[in-house]
Order: sequence, then structure tokens, then C-alpha cells
Amino acid sequence: MKRIFLVITILLSICTTIQAQEIDEGSMKKATGWVNSLQLNDKAKEERVTKVIATHLAAIRDWHNSHGNMIPDGAINPTTGKKLSAMDRSVIADSSQPASIRQALLDGLNSDLTPEQVEQVLDLYTVGKVAFTLRAYKEIVPDMTPEDEKVLMDNLKQARLMAVDYKNMKQISAIFEIFKTKNEQYFTNSGRDWRTMYSAYVKQLNAKKAAEKAAKKN
Repeated sequence: MKRIFLVITILLSICTTIQAQEIDEGSMKKATGWVNSLQLNDKAKEERVTKVIATHLAAIRDWHNSHGNMIPDGAINPTTGKKLSAMDRSVIADSSQPASIRQALLDGLNSDLTPEQVEQVLDLYTVGKVAFTLRAYKEIVPDMTPEDEKVLMDNLKQARLMAVDYKNMKQISAIFEIFKTKNEQYFTNSGRDWRTMYSAYVKQLNAKKAAEKAAKKN
């Protein structure tokens, strides 16, 4: 009986070690850097949040690596009949990961961080795309109203939340494109054609660059 107990103890110890090693060095390094930037000044809290983020990064990496070929080359979009691109297949495969992976991240962050700090972490996952994209919208749509900004922000934050499920920046950008399209459609539906506004913005930008170039020559 004692021998059986000893064997079980050893096996449990081995399993615990293996689970601890599932967080790769790259995920831990990235998580540590992000948490350091929060300046929590609480070692125990820093360790918990770092583990939560590193575990999540490792989980989405493992899912991506093990399901990358889940959608075979040649598969089609059932709506258009066109072949899915490699990016399409990658996004579809990674979108099938269990919702519990993201929920564990959010639960872990919310248990130790303020709402503002949680937003900071989500921005780190998505390299600040929410703020960057909103600034671009404000340049393109100079008469933006508070209601416009609320709609845009709601969509961009949805994009950010969904994007944390993905491993690389190309995938994250693809997710933001979904919601950028929604934002552009919002303007068109409210009587402001997006393409017209964007075209006017590009012309203005090009004119400004040309003027600056001419000024340097003089």
C-alpha cells in the first residue's frame, strides 16, 4: 500500500512539473514585460497576473500550432464559392478554440487588476490598435460626434477582445478589419459615404505632403 501511495505521489509530482513546463519561455518573457509596464508594485500580484497572461499566451500558441492545418487547402467560402486564403483558414481554425481559454484570462485579470489596467493589458495584446484606429477615424471624419465615437469605440473594443484569441499580428489585423468594415458601414448608413470621406482625406494628405516637399526645395 505504501509503495502504491509512493508511486502515485511521484506520478502527481511529474504531472505537476510537466504542467508547469507548458508555459514556454517566450510566453513568460512577454507576460513579464507586460506586467512590469503596469507598475503594480506588489510582487504577489505581479506573479499571479504574469502567470495568467503567460498561461493564456501559451494556450493560444499551442492551439494555433496544433490546429493550423485543421481547414485544408482548397476549402471554399460557402457564401462566395471562392477558395479560402491561408489567412482565412488560419483565422477559422483558431476561432474554434474553447471560449474557456479567453475567459480564464479575463477572470484572472479582473481578479487582480482595475478595469483600466485590464484595458492596458488588452491593448498590449493588440499593440494599441484601438487608440491608433480611433485617431485615424478622427482625421478622416472631422465632424465626428460623441455618438459616432461611442459606436466606433464599442466596435473597436469588440475587435480587441476577439483579437486576443490569435497568435500573430496578421491574424489580429484581420480581426480588426471585420470591425473596421462595420464602422465604415455605420458612416455610410448614417448618410456619410465612407469612400467619399476617405478619398477626400487621401487627397488632402497628398496635397499636404506635396506642399511640404515643395517647401523643402525652396
